[in-house]
Amino acid sequence: MARREPVPSKLNSLPENYDHCLSDLKERIRRAQVKAALAVNQELVMLYWEIGREILTREQTQGWGAKVVERLAMDLKREFPEMKGFSARNIRYMKALAEAYPDKEILQRSVARLPWRHNIALLEKLKSREDRIWYAQQAIENSWSRDILVLQIENQLHQRLGEAVTNFEQVLPKPQSDLAQSLLKDPYHLDFLSLGKDVQERDLENALVTHIRDFLLELGVGFAFVGSQFPIEVDGREYRIDMLFYHLRIRCYVVVELKIGDFQPSFGSQVNFYISAIDDLIRHPDDQPTIGLILCTSKSKTVVEYALRNLGTPIGVATHRLSKQIEENLPSVERLEMELENVLSEVEATDGEA
Repeated sequence: MARREPVPSKLNSLPENYDHCLSDLKERIRRAQVKAALAVNQELVMLYWEIGREILTREQTQGWGAKVVERLAMDLKREFPEMKGFSARNIRYMKALAEAYPDKEILQRSVARLPWRHNIALLEKLKSREDRIWYAQQAIENSWSRDILVLQIENQLHQRLGEAVTNFEQVLPKPQSDLAQSLLKDPYHLDFLSLGKDVQERDLENALVTHIRDFLLELGVGFAFVGSQFPIEVDGREYRIDMLFYHLRIRCYVVVELKIGDFQPSFGSQVNFYISAIDDLIRHPDDQPTIGLILCTSKSKTVVEYALRNLGTPIGVATHRLSKQIEENLPSVERLEMELENVLSEVEATDGEA
């Protein structure tokens, strides 16, 4: 057996802050690796855009036809065998990219910062340039995977954000009122729960706790789960809040009350009581005022506005959607064809990843 060399004594007496320095250097290296990977990805997307723009220009000025793409794909793969992404289908996506974003600067600021498969999803799922850029920015800010991006598009996140009925503008100062309003949706999609139509409120709460990661994804970035049936004691009597969260961005507690059925004015008084108790008993002096969110099956906007008008605590009301209608879950012929096309697209699009 080979004799093991002793460790030099100098290495046994490391400086006091060595571990901290090593940890800091590791983090810097990881950040540099991420930046390098992002830079490579952005260069790839920009290359694809330039290829697509060149083909579009040739089609418009020199009458290139669809068959040219097939030949171009074959020649590029032969010339650059080490590079992936030159299938005919992927080149058509390059054309679509150039057509969707004629402004190179806008491309560089938004979608070029996303992986290629994210961009394919944006091109396939959305028709509006504004919507594509909006979802691209959300994906960048929130580090969405492609699957999460597709889920948010299909669940129409853009149309739901800020749609809850609230009294934030009346009781919260700006810009906190605008920020709080922008965080709440309507409706909230809880399709990930397997619950029947006769579900009770406690069943809904238990299911959400069991699927808390999915619920946090639906609530949005920044929500941290504090607890369910959270106890508060007021004048010797215990009360329990359905679900309590803390929002890291606006730095406040969020009381969530779950209801099955139509919104009732008494719900506002109940949540007002919970908010007041949290503000007095739990909230740190540095925290912003607690806000409340009532999730019910349905609501009348007018009834909600009357119920919240004279309350001094910030409360929002939104609906929850437990499951889609059976008809929506049954695929049509067109849907099946589209899914098949997407599967084929996925197979070839993987060639386009860096």
